[in-house]
Amino acid sequence: MNRTFRSLASAAAAVLAATTLAACGGGETGGDGLLAQIEAGQVTLGTKYDQPGLGLREGDGSMSGLDVDVLTYVVNSIADDKGWEHPEITWRETPSAQRETLIQNGEVAAIGATYSINKSRAEAVSFGGPYLLTHQGLLVRSDESGIKGLDDLDGRILCSVTGSTPAQKVKDALPGVQLQEYDTYSSCVEALRNGNVDALTTDATILGGYSAQSPGDFTVVELEKDGAPFTNEHYGIGVTKDDSEAVDAINKALEAMYSDGSFQKFVDENLEGGVGVSEDKPGDLSFL
Repeated sequence: MNRTFRSLASAAAAVLAATTLAACGGGETGGDGLLAQIEAGQVTLGTKYDQPGLGLREGDGSMSGLDVDVLTYVVNSIADDKGWEHPEITWRETPSAQRETLIQNGEVAAIGATYSINKSRAEAVSFGGPYLLTHQGLLVRSDESGIKGLDDLDGRILCSVTGSTPAQKVKDALPGVQLQEYDTYSSCVEALRNGNVDALTTDATILGGYSAQSPGDFTVVELEKDGAPFTNEHYGIGVTKDDSEAVDAINKALEAMYSDGSFQKFVDENLEGGVGVSEDKPGDLSFL
């Protein structure tokens, strides 16, 4: 009898432990989810560290850029709406190829890192937003007059980063393009500066930042196909898959950001001339 009782007690304890672990790591908000971290006063957010005007780690360790400002606004707005104190933010570098993994592993509560929403990404994580619409372009050396559009890339060496989609889109449209991938856009910029590649492709927002950082060295070329932008890139804030409460809270904060003029302020402060940037429609993912 005692042996049976002990067996039943052990089984019950195992079930309770498994349930407790599931409650800590799963569910819509989860113990390590965005809202839980904001409420606790400590939140880890992911962004880029090497993109001037968007996500840049300065020499003194501080962070600057549009994505940094948007994320900071969002978490503070959520805290205000919930009646919580503004949380302390810890920043985590999130290269393009690692973004979904970092969210899924719970290493960050949310990512805003020039994070274009597409179908495959939306299957792995959930998105608040989109909060910004931009388009794909090219960065070329200012002394390179032979690249003025998509067709001029045929047979050229085109650089982008591992895990990013723009270069592959060009390759699909123009099979003669030779792709060269690096871990970061800053590495692509140096390769372009040194003549190892002919052009860098990604979103116009990112390219504008690098062009402004090195006045006179580079030129941003707009990419079009049949008279329309080559791509539409909708930036979102990635969170744990199916965390609908966090998504709703993010979208509410983004609407407030538009309404009080903060978004335009962030654009003006971070992106010279607001190149290739417009407001988007939070909660509208009909483009997927």
